[in-house]
Amino acid sequence: MKTLTGAFVAMLAGLAARDAPAPTPLFPLQGTWTLVAADKILPGGETVRDYGGNPKGRLVVDAQGRYSLQIFKSERLRFASDSKADGSGEELKSAVMGSSTHYGTMEIDERAAVLVFSIDGSSFPNWEGTTQKRQYTFDGAELRYKVPPRPDGSIPVSVWRRLD
Repeated sequence: MKTLTGAFVAMLAGLAARDAPAPTPLFPLQGTWTLVAADKILPGGETVRDYGGNPKGRLVVDAQGRYSLQIFKSERLRFASDSKADGSGEELKSAVMGSSTHYGTMEIDERAAVLVFSIDGSSFPNWEGTTQKRQYTFDGAELRYKVPPRPDGSIPVSVWRRLD
């Protein structure tokens, strides 16, 4: 009887495992990333700093590819007032031009070596609701991608290092 009960339990376990949903694979870029460089390649090929000598940034990606990204120029002007509403034109320009933030979902086209950002919200309103493709390299610890060329022909390059 014990053998029959054991066989029955094993059969039920096998049936339950067969009907269980397959585990969802984790998104390869899942984790928290810190910005290493925010540069740009000029039309002549020279690479220069785009967000100053010591840019700050964070990229957080969840298991489904939802992300939040922030890049800040370290040399942004501090506001004379503690109120953003009272910022001077120069302070406001420094704040806007010295930051790039967006969030949404990300997909990877490994065959084309392209990251596909579907942008839900952005500090630059014109990006909201857009899909952008970026050529990338990824070695497990470092993510590097190129943003499409700007109107002046420069190509921004972001480099991120995995924190976890």
